[in-house]
Amino acid sequence: MILLGRGNKKYYKNMHQQAYERLHNMQAFGESKKEAIADGTNAQKIFSYNTYQSYWKHIKYFIAYVKEKHPECTTIKKARKYVNEWLQVRCEQGLSAWTVQLEAKALGKLYGITPDDENYFNPPKRNREDIKRSRGDRVRDKHFSVTNNDELIKFCKGTGLRRSELGMLKGGDLVTKEEIEREIAAIESVPVQERTPAEEKRLGVLQDTRLFDCRYYIHVRNGKGGRERVSPIVGKNAAQIVERIRSTPSDEKVWQHIHQSADIHGYRAEYATDIYRAHARPIEEIPYDRVNKGTGRKFQSDVYTCRKDESGKKLDKKAMLICSKALGHNRIEVVANNYIRGL
Repeated sequence: MILLGRGNKKYYKNMHQQAYERLHNMQAFGESKKEAIADGTNAQKIFSYNTYQSYWKHIKYFIAYVKEKHPECTTIKKARKYVNEWLQVRCEQGLSAWTVQLEAKALGKLYGITPDDENYFNPPKRNREDIKRSRGDRVRDKHFSVTNNDELIKFCKGTGLRRSELGMLKGGDLVTKEEIEREIAAIESVPVQERTPAEEKRLGVLQDTRLFDCRYYIHVRNGKGGRERVSPIVGKNAAQIVERIRSTPSDEKVWQHIHQSADIHGYRAEYATDIYRAHARPIEEIPYDRVNKGTGRKFQSDVYTCRKDESGKKLDKKAMLICSKALGHNRIEVVANNYIRGL
């Protein structure tokens, strides 16, 4: 327990306060993770507010456990020896592999425990078939009316927004292809050496829209990890979606209420799959354009081969990249593992 003095009084920071202070000092929202990795400081930083919230939530569960089972332990430092015990308990409670891995990462961040540490807890592996969200009927579905939420469902399937992004979307966030191209032209008219880093970053975001053949887009100002993107509005309900946004004042939210039982991730997956299908080439038509140095055989560098439970399934990397840009991700394997379905 940490002893501090305030005037003539004495007080102690409890474990909750100690952990909060340690985690709070790691906040590096808006900083470059790439640069932190290069200079070796990334282990002491948290770059996403959502990640910070998730870590703090699960660290508090751990603290509550230590207080209950080991009341003699009063400092975060001493509680470290109970990390693996707690994670094992979580496995035995039947939590998903995803949740256990998240808790392992949260406590690893708190204590500076890396996956290559000999004492790092080895949580169960995560397999696609174990995913419980967005697959089949769930108990929560009984409290969700598809009929009453028809417009919301169509909106989500046509925009691919996350729940948090839906909640922040305003009437002024609709942009057209023409507006985007005008802004691109304006930035490109400035000599490269005279552009600010912000302008270069904005230009890259706008140029990504050239991957899509759409007239209307949504400006996501603060996506996962604070990333900005401009996502296409797709599908047969695009006109209805555009009208919903246009009929909302520019400074007001498009969705004042989003049903808590709406399967937002599932709709987002349908959006991703539709975009992939629209851009994917038949695998057999993708050229064999590289040569394996070991075997001397040609191979298709633009073909992604899935692993684990979908081992052997092949996808078009170019279409995956387009899909990834629309979703606000940077890695195509995330698209393959979490979004593209039913192919």
